Amino acid sequence: MSDEVGPELQKLLDTHPCYNEKACKSFARMHVPVAPACNVQCNYCNRKYDCTNESRPGVTSEVLTPEGAVAKIRYVREKVPNLSVIGIAGPGDPLANENTFKTLELVGKAFPEMTLCLSTNGLNLPKNVGRLKALGVKFVTVTINAIDPEIAGRMYQFVVWEGKVLRGTEAGRRMVESQLEGVRLAAEAGMLVKVNTVMVPEVNSDHIPAVAKKVKELGAYIVNILPMIPVPGTPFAKMRAPTPNERKALQDICEPKIKQMRHCRQCRADAVGLLDEDRSAEFAHFTCGEETKEGGPIAIEIEGKTKHKVAVASSDGRNVDLGYGQTERFYAFLVEEGNIVQLGQVQVDAKLDEPVFGKAHKAKLENMAITLRGYDAVVATEFSDRAVDLLKQNGIAAYALKGEVESAVREASDNLYKKRAEIFE
Repeated sequence: MSDEVGPELQKLLDTHPCYNEKACKSFARMHVPVAPACNVQCNYCNRKYDCTNESRPGVTSEVLTPEGAVAKIRYVREKVPNLSVIGIAGPGDPLANENTFKTLELVGKAFPEMTLCLSTNGLNLPKNVGRLKALGVKFVTVTINAIDPEIAGRMYQFVVWEGKVLRGTEAGRRMVESQLEGVRLAAEAGMLVKVNTVMVPEVNSDHIPAVAKKVKELGAYIVNILPMIPVPGTPFAKMRAPTPNERKALQDICEPKIKQMRHCRQCRADAVGLLDEDRSAEFAHFTCGEETKEGGPIAIEIEGKTKHKVAVASSDGRNVDLGYGQTERFYAFLVEEGNIVQLGQVQVDAKLDEPVFGKAHKAKLENMAITLRGYDAVVATEFSDRAVDLLKQNGIAAYALKGEVESAVREASDNLYKKRAEIFE
């Protein structure tokens, strides 16, 4: 799609505060938080709070059902008469949640005058463009942090694709292919596409002009370069955020390639009101009789089938009876949809005759963690703090358990699925 849009879409664009800076002072938007599940773990996102399809902070005070979203919109519309856009931006990824589509259907019927908008990481976009178009979605935002799989792989801790957990360049390649195809299909379907790019110095900053050029070629209308906000409990927590001058310079470089959004306010997943006057707190915990969690932000779970690889420290393959640093091999298991399959054994250079301190011990633990890369969890009777930290750095959760191997593997897998957010704190 070119910078010129048709009259019907232009009419909607005139009242969309995110896509049109001239509209942001006069028209309000509302994000309905109906999508708690996510299928991607970004390195700048703490899943204990929620995902960042739009940006940080992106937190929500509640998760609504589709029916609850309709009721809340009806109430908010009375208080915010200039409301023009209803968006779904999380707190997870909208396209990883079936409730997203139910919400769009109900909202479209109840408020046909409202513009429907959706924000996604793009992983599931290609297969859902037709469905979104049929539901009347005219605006789609896709977060694309790189078009080079290797660079993209550095932006994600893991990606869940068809029940499999992908990491590194493999994850990056899957994301890039889906995102670019999704942008192309959405633009061809007549949607106005905005591309969000999270700017991380020393990781993808120099690459963003290439992203801007590519998405323009595929039909994107506008690009929004977001400064990465270091969030506690994430791999990027200690990385520096870009300065305003660095961001502006990058926007200036990309402007000749594609229109730049320079008025973003990094909205919450339950944002309400004008971009400069968010009123989400005023309408927080609007339950309409629906169940909601009190006392803070809503956590979200990873989307997809339960499929985990678990390594167990055991002397006989039947009982968890060894500490993490006391075994020369781990028994490996695959847990998929409640079924447990033994995969064999993983040999590690445990060096059991060396002291449990000093440089040699540290090197031993580092080598063990590297050997176990690709596993989602390790079970042993005990772990040192250093061992736990090294496993976390390699994307592996540590579980100190005892008893029968099968029970321990099942407990670790269940805990991993329900509380995956805590792995990366």
